[in-house]
Amino acid sequence: MAMVDTGAVRLHAQRLGPPAGRPATATVVLVHGLLTDSLASYYFTVAPAFAAAGLDVVMYDLRGHGRSERPLDGYTLDDNVDDLAALLDRLAVTGPVHLVGNSYGGTIAFGFAARHPGRAASVSLIESEPATAAWAVKLGGILDRVVNQLAHNEPDAIAWITAHRGPNTARLAKGAARLARETSLGRDIPASRVLTDDQIAAVRCPVLGLYGGDSDLAELAPWLRAVLPDCRTVVIPGHEHSVLVEASGTVGGHILSLVGDAAGRVAAEAAG
Repeated sequence: MAMVDTGAVRLHAQRLGPPAGRPATATVVLVHGLLTDSLASYYFTVAPAFAAAGLDVVMYDLRGHGRSERPLDGYTLDDNVDDLAALLDRLAVTGPVHLVGNSYGGTIAFGFAARHPGRAASVSLIESEPATAAWAVKLGGILDRVVNQLAHNEPDAIAWITAHRGPNTARLAKGAARLARETSLGRDIPASRVLTDDQIAAVRCPVLGLYGGDSDLAELAPWLRAVLPDCRTVVIPGHEHSVLVEASGTVGGHILSLVGDAAGRVAAEAAG
């Protein structure tokens, strides 16, 4: 475990490299989702396979999540993008990185690519989307329900979750309620600055959208392909929002393919 002081917040980060001390071919940065998530969702799914494939793997807990510091405020999307940029600076990761984001983590990853185009080699969105006005409204509704139905009625809500979803999910939900209750996260994220259509279309690096076939977000696939200059999408049948955990081999395989294609393109351009 490593605690990295970004100057604004202390973040818990983990790094995996290729086996036997081999040099890494590229760096991939894994950004997890909101409230109940942490870097563990990658550590036990795709991260080991990425390292075995020769990648330098960086994963971290977002502010307020996992083992990272939990400030009282500072939870807008821009705050999270700034955290990511500062983390990479502290880790001396200077070259373009392949960004992978699950759910809200994908929104952070895409925001990073929009604000720092020279630092993004590719973006993989797992059950995720860029920050638009519609996204902000949707997140506002979700967080309002967390605050009003979970955080303010925690004993009854946790008892129901324990009975119907199991003790582990109840433990995660309890942590989410505490985060929503004790910080400004529920207010900050819906109030975040969103991207314009032109800013979204200006992301030139390769983008991969991965969606569960039974997820509402799968309907974003045609829009992403239409608005982005270099985008491919994959819809994985029989899965919903938890596709990273439920189909990690498939998800990881598509991401490794994207990373390999991007590296091949860079090599071809360098060769003239």
